[in-house]
Parts: sequence; C-alpha cells; structure tokens
Amino acid sequence: MLIFKVYLDLSLIINRLIRFNLHEYNSTQPIVFIEAADPDEACFKAIFNLIQIILKQDDSIQSRLLCRSIREDMRIIKISCQ
Repeated sequence: MLIFKVYLDLSLIINRLIRFNLHEYNSTQPIVFIEAADPDEACFKAIFNLIQIILKQDDSIQSRLLCRSIREDMRIIKISCQ
C-alpha cells in the first residue's frame, strides 16, 4: 500500500456543508493523505471518507440526498504519491 496526497476542490459544495464538522475536509481546497494500492482507489477513498463523515453525523434522508448531489460537484485537482 502506498500513501497518496489527494488535492480536492470543494468550492462548489462547501457552503452546503457548513452544518457538518468536516475535520480535514474543512476548506475549499483540502489536501488529504490516503493509503491505497493505486491512484484510482485513493481518489475513491478520498471522496468516500468525506461522505462517511457526513453520514456519521446525520443519517437522515436529506443528508443522503445531499451526499448523492455533492459527489458530482467534487473535483480531484491533483494526486501524488509520497
């Protein structure tokens, strides 16, 4: 397993996520370290971790619909291997 540095762009969705405690995702362009086998898995895990943080705090139907809609607006800017 390798450690990847994933640069995300959350500028389109950060205003909809203000009520959640997002930990390391709490900016418009967070940098997240992910352990994965390849870059595709690292990108998936970076997005999946954010959705898990949201759903652990509020598991309502509104939050589930929000997670479904924000997946399309999140972007991976860059990924590098450490």
